[in-house]
Amino acid sequence: MLNKIALEEHFAIPETVEGSLLYNRDATTALGIPERLLDLMDYRIKEMDDNGIDLTILSLNSPGIQDILSPAEAAKTARIANERLAEVIEKKHDRFRGFAAIPMQDPDAAIAELQHAVLNLGMLGVMVNGFSQIDTKENCVYLDDPMYKPFWAELEKLDVPFYLHPREPMPWNTKLLENHFWLHGAAWAFDVETATHALRMLTSGMFDEFPRLKLLIGHLGEGLPFLVWRCDNTLNKRKRGMPAKRQIAEYLNDNVWVTTSGQFHTPPLICTILQMGADRILFSTDYPFEEVKDASNWFNTCSISENDRKKIGRQNAIDLFKLKL
Repeated sequence: MLNKIALEEHFAIPETVEGSLLYNRDATTALGIPERLLDLMDYRIKEMDDNGIDLTILSLNSPGIQDILSPAEAAKTARIANERLAEVIEKKHDRFRGFAAIPMQDPDAAIAELQHAVLNLGMLGVMVNGFSQIDTKENCVYLDDPMYKPFWAELEKLDVPFYLHPREPMPWNTKLLENHFWLHGAAWAFDVETATHALRMLTSGMFDEFPRLKLLIGHLGEGLPFLVWRCDNTLNKRKRGMPAKRQIAEYLNDNVWVTTSGQFHTPPLICTILQMGADRILFSTDYPFEEVKDASNWFNTCSISENDRKKIGRQNAIDLFKLKL
């Protein structure tokens, strides 16, 4: 399929590139991950051209802003990243758009950066890499915290999507994986951490208070489309004080979109279509941590209808982000 739109595609600035090397250190030289993250023109555009990608929505690498302990420094770095991205988009507006990096360490600064990025820089939405560490490494704040209510109110007002992207769980939360380093990162830990974070958000009541919020989750929803029935079946019998008024599947189908990033396998895609509908799935690759050609070759030939392929590959992104192409 030609003219695809991809939206979990990462870049870095020198201040954040080191954060993406931990799980790629052995392969860094061979794959050129730092160079690919820092490159925002030549090689990236060639990869797009070679694989039928018309437009890429770029986002800062993980953990990006979220592991900067100082709120002031987090705000400063987010501004640098967003201004840098805006410069690139201005040069190649026909090929690039962007998600804003947001300093969630300070809700007031987060709102200010959200407004600046969307209203002044033209960002299509925001991407946040999981929980944020505030002042100390141990102080990890998740996005269902009540202190973020003013941020969600402003996001709903601006009517742009929020992409919840993975980051590694903190060491004190990973005893189950202790001495099993091969299960860290994208192999397993990212999915469990992000799915749990998303469930906290979906069951917190925030989507009742802000019903027009739009949540994006990568990797075909981090497993949630496959597991949501059991969650709801249990919670329907025993609410256990859950604040949310509706079933998780209802929020999943009304407020959530998922992408194919890093999940180039047809059976889970079909399951996600059956659970959420093809209108709520968008093509992505997870570049440069996955190969664009792997994502594209699979998607171009996977066993789905051509109508669904066109929706997932392009039209759903146009509709969600209100693109004029």
